[in-house]
Amino acid sequence: MSDAITATEFTAGEGTSDWRVLRMSAVARFTTGSFATGLRFVTSIGALAEAANHHPDVDLRYGTVTVRTWSHDIGGLSQRDLALAREISAAARELGIAADPAGVRDVALVIDAVAGTAVQPFWQAVLGYDAQPERGGNDAAAPLADGDGRLPGVWFQQADGRREQRNRIHVDVWVPHDQAEERVAAAVAAGGRLVTDEFAPSWWVLADAEGNEACVCTWQGEY
Repeated sequence: MSDAITATEFTAGEGTSDWRVLRMSAVARFTTGSFATGLRFVTSIGALAEAANHHPDVDLRYGTVTVRTWSHDIGGLSQRDLALAREISAAARELGIAADPAGVRDVALVIDAVAGTAVQPFWQAVLGYDAQPERGGNDAAAPLADGDGRLPGVWFQQADGRREQRNRIHVDVWVPHDQAEERVAAAVAAGGRLVTDEFAPSWWVLADAEGNEACVCTWQGEY
């Protein structure tokens, strides 16, 4: 029996205030203040992961530790992620480490392709990325991902035809759902414009002064 849960169920769970859902995963960024403290925290995370037999991605930097957890067998969040997230947050509190939800983000490059997924093999070869299972969301399909999860993913979106005066590559910026409107407002204040909020709160389409587009995206309405 699957232990899959929705993003709403994860965010509503007790003890998850440190975490934000980005696409099919839960992410938390912790401010450690030093490499040594971060290393102790990572050691604690490792012990918890081994005990649970559920292993998150952990990024250790000089003053931060970022953790991403999701269940590969179901392609999304599960009760295992919820339990592990709670334990990791508890370990952070024991070490006096605070979470920094405002620092959580993810970035993807989206290509509008008239040929559809026929262009995928080229990009997979030139980037050295791995093909991922198709997932829902804004009609994008055939995602490619860096095997180590360090670099932005690439998505292919079926274009409805060749369009003049419009770029066919744009950036998707995934942010916590409670920070999306602030991010949109900041981009507009910095000289951008809102192209459409028709799809909010799933995503807002923005453009810079030359019309180059970016989407600010959340999990809401998607997963």
